Amino acid sequence: MNAPTRAWKRSGALIAGAAFGLVGVGLSAAPVSAHTPVWTVTCSEVTVDLKAYSPNVTNTVSVTVDGKDLLPTEAFGREFSKTLQLPEHKAEVQVRLVVKAGDGDRFSHDETKTAPVCETPKPSETPEEPEPSDTPSTEPPGSEAPPSPEPSTPPLAETGGSSTTPVIAGAAAAAVAAGAGILVVTRRRRAPRG
Repeated sequence: MNAPTRAWKRSGALIAGAAFGLVGVGLSAAPVSAHTPVWTVTCSEVTVDLKAYSPNVTNTVSVTVDGKDLLPTEAFGREFSKTLQLPEHKAEVQVRLVVKAGDGDRFSHDETKTAPVCETPKPSETPEEPEPSDTPSTEPPGSEAPPSPEPSTPPLAETGGSSTTPVIAGAAAAAVAAGAGILVVTRRRRAPRG
């Protein structure tokens, strides 16, 4: 067997190994779920948005305000989304979210946030009267000008990004590195020995 044939067989073996490695990375990354607990607290409400949990197990969520149930423990599957109204309060209150993932404590979430007091608008002491205009109105008395249309804002375009983007980028980087390694090995084999 001559040297070029052996170099090509080794290059082929390296390419096959790199391809199997990339497929393995892709397969191992696919079943990973991203358990995403997102929640916000304002002065008047709590919004809970839980995504990408395992639907094959029982997950639970509860929300308390200063130790009292706002949302008693509730079971959910893959997703849970709810907005809860906070009771009126004259001082800050502590809001606690507890999520227990059925597929492991590492995916559970226990966090406390503070809900501020809602500011009430201060009533003005003297009602403001509109100042008379110097320019005469061309409209008949008692009629009002039609409201001007508000400019509409188009919705933002969806970019198509997802949680798998880093995995794909990592696989592409590994493929480039494997190709560069194969190129270096092949060139060294072909170089004349002196």
